[in-house]
Amino acid sequence: MKVDKLIIYANQLLTLQGSAKPRTNKEMEDISIIEEGAIAIKDGKILDVGFSPKIMQKYEAEKIIDASNKVVMPGFVDPHTHPIFVNTRENEFEMRIKGKSYVEISQSGGGIRSSIEDVRKASEDELYKLAEKRVWRMITNGTTTLEAKSGYGLSTESEIKMLKVIKRLNKNLPIDIISTFLGAHEFPTEYKDNRTEYIRILKEEMMPEVKKQNLAEYCDIFTEKHVYNIEQSRDILNKARELGFKIRMHADEIKAIGGAELAAAVGAISADHLGVASDSGIQAMKDAGVIAILLPGTIFSLGMKSYARARDMIDSGLPVALATDFNPGSCNCDSMQFIITLACLQMKMTVAEAITAVTINAAYSLEMGNKVGSLEIGKQADILVMDMPSYKFLPYHFGSNNVQTVIKNGEVIWSN
Repeated sequence: MKVDKLIIYANQLLTLQGSAKPRTNKEMEDISIIEEGAIAIKDGKILDVGFSPKIMQKYEAEKIIDASNKVVMPGFVDPHTHPIFVNTRENEFEMRIKGKSYVEISQSGGGIRSSIEDVRKASEDELYKLAEKRVWRMITNGTTTLEAKSGYGLSTESEIKMLKVIKRLNKNLPIDIISTFLGAHEFPTEYKDNRTEYIRILKEEMMPEVKKQNLAEYCDIFTEKHVYNIEQSRDILNKARELGFKIRMHADEIKAIGGAELAAAVGAISADHLGVASDSGIQAMKDAGVIAILLPGTIFSLGMKSYARARDMIDSGLPVALATDFNPGSCNCDSMQFIITLACLQMKMTVAEAITAVTINAAYSLEMGNKVGSLEIGKQADILVMDMPSYKFLPYHFGSNNVQTVIKNGEVIWSN
């Protein structure tokens, strides 16, 4: 039978085949490796997966990719990023080195608010050109599915502008980009002394307009001591659900105020960060089916020690995903490969668990586990050919790019 492409003789083919749900406990260790593995691709989908000699007997293809001495695996799914901004904030990085905390920098006019003015002034085209370059960097590092948030406009006009940029990126670039409305990222300067009014604008103006223009599937919020407290968050998220948004949350990143518990209570798809989440919050998330998205790059970049308790979460049966949290302030990292290294070294995840967390579990956190995140018959052919001898080489060889070829929907979109 004729197919479009064959990938053959992979040292290790990591299929991530398994149950059709987020992986938990010991399931996260099972990445379903086929040695000397092969994949047959037709019409952008995976037609067959198996041992190379058997696959090569069944199919012929004009395009054959020889993956000898290489690892073949699913494309990375990055489920938490902030790529729409103007200026970078490396000055804040140095302030942190000199001892300033994230909260101190924010209260002195830095942080999220410092990105807002630039975004408000910029045109949609300017924002698009800057973001396009950033997303391509992510692609070269192996990301084939991406979630992108607004949140640096904090006015109806500017948030809509950011979401339109995300929509254009999804249309024009060769990867899947999922849009999240994050108008509740911070309180803009003009409303910092009148927070009630900004919450009214969020609920009565911004969210209905975003929904009317069909610009975002998800609504997110930064639930944190100095930003949106639990009651404000509950109020905003209940309105978001009423309007038909699905919920994501920044929860319990710096102070444990009950964000994980709230994520469970409002039926969030994911709760992200969770650096200081309580035992009761972890249990509540597990019981409610909320996926934990951990962002070790942010803790690393902030120079903090409060890495999320990935081991406790996994051992309790909570599904764990990983993301870059790519943003201009607290984590300017576009490499899921480096995130895997941090997850292993700082959160004591095994290499297999970390790979599960950046593929199939991350896909389920975006409700795309039926399409991407594993190399199974019928799924999109979103595939990485990695220039390394075994999957355990991935976090071990950090600081450079292990990706040789990126395939999206069966097409080579980048090759080194």
